[in-house]
Amino acid sequence: MARDERRARGTRSAGRTSGEAGAAAGGIREVARAAGVSVATVSRVVNGTAVVRDETKHRVEAEIARLRYAPNAAARSLITNRTSTVGVVLPDIWGEYFSEVIRGIDLAARQAGYHVLVSSSHSDAAETREVLRAMNGRVDGVVVMAPHASPQALASSFPPALPAVFLNSAPGGAGAPSLSVDNRGGARAMVAHLLALGHRRLAFLNGPASNRDAAERRRGAHDALRAAGLATEPVLEIPGDFTEESGRVAGEEVLRRSPRPTALFAANDSMAIGALYALRRARASIPADVAVAGFDDVPIARFASPPLSTVRHDIRSLGARALARLVAEIEGRGDGLPDREVLPFHLVLRYSTEGVDTETTTEPSHPLRAGAPVPYPTTDRRRKAR
Repeated sequence: MARDERRARGTRSAGRTSGEAGAAAGGIREVARAAGVSVATVSRVVNGTAVVRDETKHRVEAEIARLRYAPNAAARSLITNRTSTVGVVLPDIWGEYFSEVIRGIDLAARQAGYHVLVSSSHSDAAETREVLRAMNGRVDGVVVMAPHASPQALASSFPPALPAVFLNSAPGGAGAPSLSVDNRGGARAMVAHLLALGHRRLAFLNGPASNRDAAERRRGAHDALRAAGLATEPVLEIPGDFTEESGRVAGEEVLRRSPRPTALFAANDSMAIGALYALRRARASIPADVAVAGFDDVPIARFASPPLSTVRHDIRSLGARALARLVAEIEGRGDGLPDREVLPFHLVLRYSTEGVDTETTTEPSHPLRAGAPVPYPTTDRRRKAR
């Protein structure tokens, strides 16, 4: 009797080492028995792989909840060769900009039936490579935002067969599609606007020296000055790091200068908001004494004091489109789609440059593409399962 019991236990233990019928084998059978259906029917309900009658589905789901059955995702991935998870690697996960990118990715992933695994690289190329290596085998594909490293430098960190999409990266490399913001064009348009308002003594607040987005925005600012026949040397360039604190320091630097710059263009909104704080604390009149403009149009920009003029691009859409493109690559629908997509921008003009309590938004930089739906729609697995 005891020997038979041990043998039965050993058989059950051995069964738990192989596939979905492994660690959760007893669980799925209990659900099937309690619901009065086959194990295959429970599997169909759990995985959404086939249509199940509503009455049967609800009965199975009720037993799953009662018995607290949890499918073994690792075992299922061995069978399907899919994890239903995508990796996202960002330079940072703090602040409104990155939270909006993550929100766009997460909403699109939920619609497509994928989970999201997010990690920060802390804007370090070596750490980015480590994070990518750690994700190997755990995700079906990766979205990588690494403006501090080229795709070529990161290509060796993950298998060539792993689908990847790059955000705001240098053109080409790694054989993966990329999406980016028109950094240079947006900065050129904003500086041209400041020049059109009559400003000639400008300050430009840079982003991190190793950051490609910051470098492109600096180039755009210089483009506008040259197009207006102005030299770039008289422009006061202040180092920054995309944080509010570096913006505060820059605002104080502007106030110390004589003659004082009449306009400050910051390479992102966080620094512009820090500069606004410093200027207002010193009782400078904005924009009469110093006009201030930023880049990105993060949600808080319109609620700054005063509301911030900025270069708007749809941050959430950037994340959503990246995820949709990644799913297209994962599901083999990427052929024929563009290797590189540049999202349009708008100038959003508010009190910090205009001196009036109205908001004016210019026409998009790419009218035909502005507001266009994602050209590679995701697959809504949940809808199929119903």
